[in-house]
Amino acid sequence: MKKLIFFACLLFCSCSEASDSDPITSPPMTSPEPTKEVKFFGQLQVTNGKLTTSDGEAVMLRGVSLGWHNWWPRFYNSSAVKFLKSDWNANLVRAAMGIDPAGAYLDNPTLAKEKIKAVVDAAIAEDMYVIIDWHSHELYPEEAKAFFIEMAKTYGDHPHVIYELFNEPDYETWEEVKAYSEEIIKEIRKYDPDNLILVGSPTWSQDIHVVAQNPILNQKNIMYVLHFYAATHKDYLRERAEKVFKDGLPIFVSECAGMEATGDGPIDAASWNAWLSWMESRKISWAAWSIADKDETCSMLLPAASSDGAWTDSQVKPWGKLVKKALEENL
Repeated sequence: MKKLIFFACLLFCSCSEASDSDPITSPPMTSPEPTKEVKFFGQLQVTNGKLTTSDGEAVMLRGVSLGWHNWWPRFYNSSAVKFLKSDWNANLVRAAMGIDPAGAYLDNPTLAKEKIKAVVDAAIAEDMYVIIDWHSHELYPEEAKAFFIEMAKTYGDHPHVIYELFNEPDYETWEEVKAYSEEIIKEIRKYDPDNLILVGSPTWSQDIHVVAQNPILNQKNIMYVLHFYAATHKDYLRERAEKVFKDGLPIFVSECAGMEATGDGPIDAASWNAWLSWMESRKISWAAWSIADKDETCSMLLPAASSDGAWTDSQVKPWGKLVKKALEENL
């Protein structure tokens, strides 16, 4: 009898709580999926070889590099940057300022700085991190010094900004790159005491083991650049990077891709996934190369793609789709 009374009461209570606007046939409530968001972590710092917040919490940046500004200036605009955050889920964009070729910084510094500042200003507005990349294979110490002094004076108060001093040293020794970097770091720190600075390593930023033997001392918030192209650089380079990572050298992968080091050839999905898994498991930040429309594997877009973002799937090449997938899955 007690059970019958209990169930009758339960039925009465359920019916009395229902209304015309809330029929008892409504589907049951389910917990919403957790919302992912592209995170901005505020002021970054390097703590015990890892990229962290100002409170020491390990964080990771993921994004893309724009192609050389002198060849693909059309993507250096606020709309493209905004789309990379809203649709591709990037919290990092790299502005690759070409230095040496015709039409690049040494030929036309005014245009170069205009394009870089457009991307930096857009990233700040979107609460993204942005790498100001001196995209060269040769040393130009005086020109680089003047440029980075101007950037530090202009953007030193913004925690969004990261300085990359020398994209890919090719035949320079670490001693040469180190001396060059120390001079520029000293100038940047006069105007920007704490933003992250990335230092290239010899042999197209792959000889990270040489750097580990003689790192820059007495400077904070410095990380060292590692670049890889997964179809060329496989286990041997990952093992090299793993050793220096375990030894505490701060690593930042400011350029990477899934094909050969030429930027062309087939995508090696297995090697790319191995690299991606390694970076994710160790919270090593990365930027994939590149937002461009050249007829090569590593350029992510077709020429029909808009300059301003809003790229459809049919305008994104296979490498771009893999990068976008990685950004979505690992957000």
